[in-house]
Amino acid sequence: MTKHKIYTMSVASVYPHYVTKAEKKGRTKTEVDEIIRWLTGYSQEELEAQLEKQTDFETFFAEAPQLNPLRNLIKGVVCGVRVEDIEEPTMQEIRYLDKLIDELAKGKAMEKVLRK
Repeated sequence: MTKHKIYTMSVASVYPHYVTKAEKKGRTKTEVDEIIRWLTGYSQEELEAQLEKQTDFETFFAEAPQLNPLRNLIKGVVCGVRVEDIEEPTMQEIRYLDKLIDELAKGKAMEKVLRK
């Protein structure tokens, strides 16, 4: 079975789109970074290093220091698929991130986005 194209794409190639999506709705790059750090456990320095290294999505999530145990509270639809129903673990992590960025861009409070 061939891997989905997103697995081999660098996080750095998609990251500017996350930031642009958030900023268009009055949110900030800092909030995008906070979401990524919350989800993955990377520190800001580690996140920046991953972006600089052009790490692909598969490696980015495989090497994440501490995937947040509350991420299973993320529910909803991204690209027409319910994130909680995705069976492939890496794809589910990618879609969790997409869903969190969507929620940020829709104006949800950070406390709600981060499931606090």
